[in-house]
Amino acid sequence: MADDKFKVFCGTANPALCDAICAHLGVARGCAEHGQFSDGETRYQILENVRGADVFVVQPCCSPVNHHLVQLLLMIDAFKRASAWRITPVVPYYPYARQDRKDRPRVAISAKLVADLLETAGASRVLSLDLHAPQIQGYFNIPVDHLYASPVLVEYFEKKHLGSITVVSPDAGGVERARLFAKRIDAPLAIVDKRRIDINVSEVMHLIGDVEGRPALVIDDIIDTAGTLVKTAEALLENGATKVFAACTHPVLSGPAVERIRNSPFEEVVVTDSVPLSPTAKDVSKIKVLSVAPLLARGIQSIHEETSISELFI
Repeated sequence: MADDKFKVFCGTANPALCDAICAHLGVARGCAEHGQFSDGETRYQILENVRGADVFVVQPCCSPVNHHLVQLLLMIDAFKRASAWRITPVVPYYPYARQDRKDRPRVAISAKLVADLLETAGASRVLSLDLHAPQIQGYFNIPVDHLYASPVLVEYFEKKHLGSITVVSPDAGGVERARLFAKRIDAPLAIVDKRRIDINVSEVMHLIGDVEGRPALVIDDIIDTAGTLVKTAEALLENGATKVFAACTHPVLSGPAVERIRNSPFEEVVVTDSVPLSPTAKDVSKIKVLSVAPLLARGIQSIHEETSISELFI
């Protein structure tokens, strides 16, 4: 795309993803300098003219979450003060999305707070991928383009020819996501009914649906500690599944997640590069990474060219 008013910049969260996006778009990554003051405060400076430009800032707010979120806010503010025409943060992994409502007394709705921060910093619109709760789009007073990684994951599993597979949602909250996936590959749906006994701790209760004598594919948006995921796999095998696969968009993989996956009964855990894998996770042969760079590049191009992006919303 030969357009000097079209620019793509990135933070330090996932530069490899930004470079892949730029390669698909045929543009060079924008020049900027990231740094820190001696007390740890984040510093950012744009090193090229962006006046009147359509700027896209690629920054998934993965670990360390607070640092990457503040960095994103400072980048947006810098582009606003440098007179960019439009600023679109591309946030494949939206931070604090799991706190999207008051599910217990006296808690913050942090997903709404992050939306307010992005708007206040100067975002013109937002491009994100597989929000944990789709209603987060309504927290913004600016346009939000919410893409799904399912086309990338569906294509991969269709090529594996796994036969009569059952798609499984690991909890009630993910039923809609799993149902859409099952519809795409023409497979039945099963649901694991679980009871969460603490933050990041859940207890699998029972299975709704039939997996006996069939391979099972667990669909989720985030793998954090992998505790729920592994318990789901064990429950599926106990109910007669022949083998178990998993697919998710955001491989957060915190705490004991990598070891749990390494020692789990999963045949394969398929994730995307929305957030970078740790070196230990890269060494786990069960973890397969697919790129969402082409998907995000198409979204960015459609926004810049003011063409329809609706075909990417499936």
